[in-house]
Amino acid sequence: MAMAGGSDDGEPMMEMNMTPLIDVLLVLLIMFIITIPIATHAVNIDLPSPTNDPSTPDVDPVTNKIVLTRENVILWNDTPISQNELVYNLSQSLDLAVEPELQFEPEANASYDLAATVLDIIKRSGVTRFGFVGNDKYRQFGS
Repeated sequence: MAMAGGSDDGEPMMEMNMTPLIDVLLVLLIMFIITIPIATHAVNIDLPSPTNDPSTPDVDPVTNKIVLTRENVILWNDTPISQNELVYNLSQSLDLAVEPELQFEPEANASYDLAATVLDIIKRSGVTRFGFVGNDKYRQFGS
């Protein structure tokens, strides 16, 4: 805080010292903040219960095809599925006596991030009969 230098003529200072007032206000503010109760508001949401038998399309015992669309949709044998359903379908295909062939075909403008995620899911599932299909559509002849 700055101090005002006054003349030494014996007259009383006409300014009020604000430092003690500010200190008291700060202490009161801190005490007020400490005594405010913590907000304990809760919003109850009814969530769906998980099921162990998701409704997924059947796994073909010979060939299954995964297509990624440009709208970020995963198609399993032309049926839209989520990533969790993909994991379930892959585990079901590995439970068959002979592992079916898995074909992977992203569309031309499909998301690279989704393709990398799906390929990671396939790799972690342990699928061994896997192939990329449809790449010949993008090959240019005569160049």
